[in-house]
This record gives sequence, structure tokens and C-alpha cells, in this order.
Amino acid sequence: MRLAIETGQHDTVGIDLVAMCVNDLVVQGAEPLFFLDYYATGCLSLETAQAVIAGIAEGCRIAGCALIGGETAEMPGMYCDGDYDLAGFAVGAVERDSLLDGDKAQAGDVILGLASSGLHANGLSLARRVIEVTGTALDATCPFAPGRRLADMVLEPTRIYTRSCLAAVAGGGVHGLAHITGGGLIENPPRAFPDSLTARIDMSAWILPPVFLWLRATGDIEASELARTFNCGIGMMAFVAPESVETVTACLEKAGETVYRLGQLEPRNDGQPAMILENLESWSE
Repeated sequence: MRLAIETGQHDTVGIDLVAMCVNDLVVQGAEPLFFLDYYATGCLSLETAQAVIAGIAEGCRIAGCALIGGETAEMPGMYCDGDYDLAGFAVGAVERDSLLDGDKAQAGDVILGLASSGLHANGLSLARRVIEVTGTALDATCPFAPGRRLADMVLEPTRIYTRSCLAAVAGGGVHGLAHITGGGLIENPPRAFPDSLTARIDMSAWILPPVFLWLRATGDIEASELARTFNCGIGMMAFVAPESVETVTACLEKAGETVYRLGQLEPRNDGQPAMILENLESWSE
């Protein structure tokens, strides 16, 4: 939101708000039903509010849920001129026997990665710091995407995975899903499998997208810190039974996802971490 306010680009943060809620719902196998928002500001700007709410409505359309209401609060003295704050929540439903609760994943399950659209509203504090320290102008031409502003690339809306993931879950063979948000590739995946397992991921299985390459090089960020802070091009992971990998992959690709085969789950030995990232050093080259 800080970047949106600074650039006057308010039409995408609403999509991010919805995405962060519904993507967290779908990892439980739940279909989002409805969404409510909260918009707070010092003095209401109708033009800004309309752009924000339009983004929220678009996010709900993509997710397939209803925007049934919300709250708008004017609180002079709480916010500086032009500033606003956003919050929201979604309610979803899933049959009890279809719930993905983190216990269904098994050793031998294949890990599939679904491509992200960009930063996905996570790690923005570090991204903003890199931009600030380097003196890069947000409205300048993006150094890694000619023809686009840097602000456009950093504020690229979060991809919403609900329809594709629900279709894959309905087809069978999906034992778990992990939404890659704050904590990156290190902290998020273990939520989707038991403590008795370790995820071994080949980091060379996909190419680090340009925005992350630029942040790594410009900010001199270590590869391990990059993996702990950002999604690094993988916005969602699926843990799939080996015999269902081809079917699930085809289902996801039909729904418009770009799918990578990242690795597999294996029994965890004493002292072994939950995540083993192989070939991470290739990102430092």
C-alpha cells in the first residue's frame, strides 16, 4: 500500500488483498464463498476509494466469491493526508473428509510449483529498501522490463490460484497445498506436510524471474535470504501422489498455470531440516 500511495496506483492492491485471503483458504481445500473489506483513511477520497474497491471486486471475480459488504472509516488524525489502510477476510467451505489439514502428505509425494506473477505483496519492505538505497525512481523505466515502469513490476497483482487448485483437488491425488507468502520458500511449505517429512527441492528446476534477479543483484541479497523472504517465482506448491502427477499437472496447466516439478517429500532424519534447497548456489552466480 505504501508503494501504491506513493505512485498513485490504487487499482491493484485490492486484488492483492483478496488474493492473500482466498489463496490461504484454498490450501485447506476450501472454496471461497464471500469476502468483506475494511477501508480506513483520514479523509475519504472518492477517486482513490473507487479504484481500491474496483480492485477488490476484480479479485473476487477472479476467485469466484462474492463481495457482500465492508466498512469505510474516516479517522482524521490517525492517518496522514492521502494515506489509507486495508484489511479483509474471506469465508470458505470444504467437506470435512476433503479438508487438507497438513497430515495427508506422504513420503514419495512429488512437489509441484505453480508460477507466481511477481512479488505477490510479500517482501515489499526489503524491496522498498533496495529501491530507496539505490535511488531508483519508481516511475522510471524498469531496468529488467523495457517499456514498463518499475512501479508496475513491483505492484504486479498477486496471482489467485483458487479455481485451478480446486479443480486439481477435485480430481484426486493432491495431498497438500502451500501458499508461498511471508517466509518464502523456507517457512511456508512445512505447514502442508507432517513433521516426520522433509521437502527436498531442486532450485534449478525453474528460472528465477527478472524481478527477483534484479533485487538480488541490486540489493546484494544472499540466495538464502532471497528464498526466505520472497516467493522467488513459485506462488503455490502442491504435494501430489506420484501416480497422479501427470493428471494433476495437466489439470493445472489447462486452468492456465505454469507448473514446475520441484522435488519430492522424503522421511526426515534426526536433525534434518524441514526444507532442503538443493542447487541454491546457482542463484548467486
